[in-house]
Amino acid sequence: MSLSINNNASSKIAIETLDAVQQSLSSTQNVVSTGLKVSSAADNAAAFGIAQQMQGNVSGQSAVNDGLTFAAQTVSSTASAANQIISVLQEVQTAVTSLGNNQGSPASLDQIGTQITAYLAQIDTIARNATFNGVNLLNGSTTDGLGITSNDLTYVTGLQGDSTTISGFNASIASYMGGTSVAGATAFTTGTTVTGTAGANLTDALGLTTNSGTAGSAPTTNVFETIGGTLGTNFTGTSAVADMIAQVQSAIKAMTFVTSSLGANSNNITNMTTYGTTISDNLGNGIGALTNADMAAASAKLTSLQTKQQLAIKSLTIANSQSQNILSMFQ
Repeated sequence: MSLSINNNASSKIAIETLDAVQQSLSSTQNVVSTGLKVSSAADNAAAFGIAQQMQGNVSGQSAVNDGLTFAAQTVSSTASAANQIISVLQEVQTAVTSLGNNQGSPASLDQIGTQITAYLAQIDTIARNATFNGVNLLNGSTTDGLGITSNDLTYVTGLQGDSTTISGFNASIASYMGGTSVAGATAFTTGTTVTGTAGANLTDALGLTTNSGTAGSAPTTNVFETIGGTLGTNFTGTSAVADMIAQVQSAIKAMTFVTSSLGANSNNITNMTTYGTTISDNLGNGIGALTNADMAAASAKLTSLQTKQQLAIKSLTIANSQSQNILSMFQ
């Protein structure tokens, strides 16, 4: 090879080699710093596009999971309220049963009537406050100033927009108390029946008030007495106490139907939440398979390229020194 100061072929080759090593080194350093072998469409257009679509599904599933969490909390809050209402109804049954032992004492009867009305006020208060983020499945009104905006709960269960609605129970309870079979529940049909009224307080739906309660206020009387305080007005004859007890037992059965329905919905939500979590994990794993780098291989490649970079620099230094060799020939 002739020596020339105008054309240093060895230097050009060394520069080309160094440029190629620098590009590979930059790419590998990006892999090491991000942990991704595909961080942009330039790395792998097909894999990047698929990964972006899957990432959109991950975001969508995350929103679904959040909705399921909200639904679970709403159902849980309602179930707690329903169980507490059943406890109060059991107290009402005790009070009504005691009527049979106090038939000859007007003062006692009046006291029991006041006590029952107080229990019913508790039930309505619990129902009105069983509100979670504006949703109340027990109260029949959305205009009582307590922030209730809906009596139904609708939530998305899957990525494709499938949804489930839990309808408010107030109307179904009223139908149940009116002798109509609702959602598989056996309606109360024995004894003297007081029909429930939907769209008002829960105690109205349960048939335990004489529709005197208005949304947001406690009942002023119970179904077993008139405003004047006479007990048994709606229940006459020798079986009056038995019929009153049956009325309360029917209300307890109606609320038990509510808790059973809530339990079934809670199980469904739990199953969908578990499935949704699995879907999110699978999508994440799929994205990782497409885009995540093998860090052990990336580390080895980085070390190799750093060595090649040093060798390329050394080679360029040697090639550039050839011009100095030509100068020594003229000394």
